[in-house]
Order: sequence, then structure tokens, then C-alpha cells
Amino acid sequence: MLDAVPPLRAHVGAQDDERVIKLAVLAVGGQGGGVLADWITDVAERNGYVAQSTSVAGVAQRTGATIYYVEMARDTGRLPVFALSPSQGDVDILIAAELMEAGRAIIRGFVTPERTTLIASSHRIAAVSEKIEPGDGRASSSRVHATAEAASKRFIAFDMEKIAADNGSMISASLLGALAGSDALPFTRESYEQAIGAGGRGVKASLAAFGAAFDRARGTAAPALKPAEPAIVESALGAGQVSGPQNLLQGWQALAARIDLLPVAVRDMALRGLRKVVDYQDIAYGREYLDQLDKAVALDGPDRGYGLSIAAAKHLANALCYDDMIRVADLKTRSTRDRRVRREVGVKDGSILQVTEYFHPRIEEFCGTLPAGLGSYIESRPKLAAFLDRRINHGRRIRTDSFAGFAALWFIGGLRRWRRSLLRHKVEIAHLDRWYALALDHVPQDYALAVEILNCRRLIKGYSDTHVRAQSKFDRVLSALDLLKGRADAADWIRRLREMALKDEKGDMLDGALKTVATLNDNAVR
Repeated sequence: MLDAVPPLRAHVGAQDDERVIKLAVLAVGGQGGGVLADWITDVAERNGYVAQSTSVAGVAQRTGATIYYVEMARDTGRLPVFALSPSQGDVDILIAAELMEAGRAIIRGFVTPERTTLIASSHRIAAVSEKIEPGDGRASSSRVHATAEAASKRFIAFDMEKIAADNGSMISASLLGALAGSDALPFTRESYEQAIGAGGRGVKASLAAFGAAFDRARGTAAPALKPAEPAIVESALGAGQVSGPQNLLQGWQALAARIDLLPVAVRDMALRGLRKVVDYQDIAYGREYLDQLDKAVALDGPDRGYGLSIAAAKHLANALCYDDMIRVADLKTRSTRDRRVRREVGVKDGSILQVTEYFHPRIEEFCGTLPAGLGSYIESRPKLAAFLDRRINHGRRIRTDSFAGFAALWFIGGLRRWRRSLLRHKVEIAHLDRWYALALDHVPQDYALAVEILNCRRLIKGYSDTHVRAQSKFDRVLSALDLLKGRADAADWIRRLREMALKDEKGDMLDGALKTVATLNDNAVR
């Protein structure tokens, strides 16, 4: 009878042979939390422990992670009494598959400074509350790091998602490697690897991710190499602007050399922007980007911290990489996207993945992909544009796992080699030139205002109707420049207007602020 066997319980002063080790894993869908819990249970049993694994499912991906809970104790012949879920202040090891899940675990009381080893991947999955913010709604990762350091006995954090992706595996494998490398459990590396090998599927990739994370947790990983540029070379080759990889590589190296000539404070942002621009279009587009950036650098200086140049490096890249039908189609047909979708959905090796893409083009997007002359001709004739819009403006579902669907998007994505001759590019570059000239013209009179004008580019984002609304907000914010002319607080007012526009989707707050600016101007005139 079970009740005839004295139970084994964890208590203060318990001998190591009798101690129950309590481990919790917090993971959202697609991260392999169940597989990780099974591996940990297997490792414990291989080492002569009795173990129990349970799980409590969350409501949804961003409203609650699934909690996988494992308790284990050395098999001494007596039957342990295990709990079904973790309790506050009673967890030895907490593993979080994403940084904010570590923060939530701390809030829930699962992490205590005198006891808990906290292992967390430092990558982020934005919560719904962060995504719906029109501006930058991201919570502070640095605050979570600082809190985790203070709240735990030991905190181990690095980007385990990237390690998994680099090795073609799931994050569960790198989380297990971090656990093994932490020595929080009294088991050998070999027993962890044996547990992975017993799974029989994806073993090679899982072991590679496990080993990389193990070394990182131990602090024995090789220094990170400088990010390779082959992906940029391959992407730019797709634009068909050069004769071969060698010429393209030489072109990239020439651009990278120009980055080294920039002020040190500007180089990091400029290199990020350059990579984005070249990936978006080609090497020649990268040269255009650096040529534009040089104009801001020439007006800047170290006494101002190169704030103008850094803002220009960031927002010029975003302005040059506008979203259009070509960009959307290009991203949806890249092999990297297929791998990411398979990883996020959790498609097993050898399984077929069916993907349906949704498109709803308007006449504006259609004209934007035409040669500038033809597109302008259609837009200037309302009856013709309306006639075409009735035939174009409806939703389409395209299966990119089919040959016909993939080929259609691949063809549209391939139009980027002719992007410079298309109407949308002509419109975007004209808008960029006006905005950039407006900012640089203000540098001699009001440096801070010039920086804020550059930062207003944050307002423009998205595709189709979203882009139209964003463009309207951008124009309304900058319409206040004439009203603020000559004011010492002009830069501060533009910043306030921009932040209001970012936070208020309908624009009511922005309208109210613009009326306030107009009132201030009227009072100043009187």
C-alpha cells in the first residue's frame, strides 16, 4: 500500500540524498518546453533519480506561458511525495525561454535570491501590449536583467534562440545546454547528450545547439566572429546589378571601408543602415545611402555627440527601405522565412507545410509597381484608375507552398532590379529629399530641431492604408514648423507632437496639441 511507505519530503536541513530538487520551465507555444521537460526527466532517471514532470498550460501565447514543472529526488527506496505545480519561494531552478517570461516568473514569486538559479534566453518576443503601441512600445530589457540579477541566487542569460537557429534546432536544445553548463544539477554532460540522442529525430542539430549553449554557460565559447556578409552578397546578387559574387564582394568591401572613415560614434548605426539598404536593393543603393549620410556628417561635430549624424544614419536607411509590393513579395519567398515559419510552427522534419499569404492591393500599389510614366498616366485619369481599382482592389489568398503561388510572388519580388524606374520609388525619393533637406537646412539655426525633424521619420511605416495614415501624421507634425519658427523650445514641441502622434492612433491628441501650438503662436504675435 502506498500509505505504508514513508514519504520523502524536502525540508530545511535535509540530507542531499533526500532532497527534492524543484525545477520549472516557462515556455510559449512552439519553443519545445514539453521536449525540454522530458529531456530533464530522462537525465534525472539515467542518474538514479526518481522524477515527475507536469505541465499547466497558459491561455495563449502572450497571455500566459505553459509552466512545465519537474521534481526529482535520488532513489533511496522510499517513495517521494511530489507536488504538481511550483510554489512561491520554493523553486531551485527556473528556466525561461524568453526574457520577459523570466520577469513574469520573478513577479509570481518563483525566483528567490537565496535559492533560485535563473536561466533565461535574452531574446525578446514582443507582448501584445508592446505590439499595439504605434511607437516604440517595447519594455526595457535592461530593467529585467537588473531585476533578475538581484532576485536570483545566480542568473545566466544569453541569446539561446540565436544559438538554436544558427544550429538548425529548437530553443529547447540550447536551454538544456545552458542548464547542463550551469552545473545546477549534479549530472554529467554525457547523460544530457544521451537523453537528446534517445529522441531519435533532429539529434545532430540538437546536440550542436546543446554544445554551443553549454560552452556559453561555462564561459568557454569561442569569441564571436565578425558577422559574415555572404547573406548580403547573396541578396544583392538577386537584384541582378553585378556580374558575379567577386565583383559584389569587392563593392561591399569598398562601402565598408567608407564606414571606417566616419566618426567612431556614427559607425555602428551607419553599418547597420548600410546592411539594411544593400539587402533591400543593391550595392549602388548602399553608395547612395552613404552619400546622403555624408551630408549630415559634414554639418556635425563631436561637441554635439554626432546626434544629427546618428539620427540620419538610422532614418535614412528606413526611408530608403520603404515597404512596397516588391519588398513584401521578396521577403515572403526567401528561404530564411520558410525556415523561420517551420521553426515557429514546430513542423517536424519531413512534414509538409502549407502556407497561405493574404494580399489586398489597391490601385495605388498597382501603379507604384509600374514604370513612372505609365503609373503617373493612370493616376492622373480618375476614371481609368477607378475602372482598374474595381478589378484590383479585393483580397487574394496565395498558396506559396504551390508552384504557381510561389512563382507569382517570386516574379514580383524579382522586379526590384527595376525598382529605381518605378513610380513608387520616384515618389519615395522625392519625399525623402524634401524631408532630409528640411532637416539639414535647420542645422545652422537650431541643431536640436534638425535632429527632431530627422526623428519624425519614425512616424512613417507600414504598407498600403497604414502607410497613408502614417504619412498624414508625419505631414501634420511638420506643419507646426512654421508656427514654431524662432521659438527656443521648437525642438521640444516637435518631439512632443511626434510622441503624441505615435501613441494616439486616431490622432485626437495630435489635433489638440496642434491647436495649442497655434494658440501659442497667436499669443506671441499679439
